[in-house]
Amino acid sequence: MGLSKRLLFVALVPPENIQNQVTGIKEHFAQQYNSSHALKSVPHITLQPPFKWPTTDLTLLQDSLENFAQNCSTFSITLSGFAAFVPRVIYINVVKTPELLKIQQDLIGFTETTLGIVHPPSKIRPFSPHVTVAFRDLTKQNFRAAWVEFREKTLDLEFRASQLTLLIHNGKRWDLCNEFPFLRI
Repeated sequence: MGLSKRLLFVALVPPENIQNQVTGIKEHFAQQYNSSHALKSVPHITLQPPFKWPTTDLTLLQDSLENFAQNCSTFSITLSGFAAFVPRVIYINVVKTPELLKIQQDLIGFTETTLGIVHPPSKIRPFSPHVTVAFRDLTKQNFRAAWVEFREKTLDLEFRASQLTLLIHNGKRWDLCNEFPFLRI
């Protein structure tokens, strides 16, 4: 893929103190279970899955997301324990609140109608908010071992979601591209 179109996605990124805790868990997976792929992005909750976008139209995308975010209110996010998409993904569970489900649905609808961004699986699969800590390079054998360690672990973190974050893929990892603060209190 040339640089004319880049992969991007829209997410909620927790504050730095929670990012650091989650990154510590990701590093544990890298060291103990040889799964480091999750370290290629900051801890996040994906709202709009990855899509290709022309770099020449980045301003249009950013202006649209800024307009969307200006109509959003801050809300509470709770990270609670661990869960899995068997047989390859372990993640921190995100409590499904009405506010979280609404912003995700609203964003998916907005990006489709305003920008023509369509993610077909989102139309048939229910939104399953999560913060990935191991995936893709986690072998089935290491998944089983890690799941024994993590399935009963407790983790309770809470933060206020106060902005959308646009992430862009640089060919090797995901970089923060822009942040769009929520303007409603």
